[in-house]
Amino acid sequence: MPAKSSDVDSQLPLTPVVFHILLALADGEKHGYAIMQEVERVTDGHISMGPGTLYGSIKRMLAANLIEESDERPDQALDDQRRRYYRLTAFGQRVLNAEAMRLAQAVRLAVDKHVLGEMALGNSGAIR
Repeated sequence: MPAKSSDVDSQLPLTPVVFHILLALADGEKHGYAIMQEVERVTDGHISMGPGTLYGSIKRMLAANLIEESDERPDQALDDQRRRYYRLTAFGQRVLNAEAMRLAQAVRLAVDKHVLGEMALGNSGAIR
């Protein structure tokens, strides 16, 4: 990922790890361990990141302005002060949207070419 690029297309395609980290942050900020847990849960264990993979990816994503560290902290009684919380930037949200659209188009093509059955699409033509 080129550092600080404002061109969405220059960030694509995303690696599966980066895509899933961005997806994990799409509904709100999270700390690193919570990101790892969510990615593993939503991928049924297909993507399991160790700390090196997670924090190496986070470092590159911070440099590319896809995410930022949050200054907001939960109640100190409920949190470990060592935790760092991350959230999407506006640019990160645009990159996530573009990657999701790119992947949706690929799935539509796979359905059209009978690689995936029609059951991959719902009644509205939306991907399930």
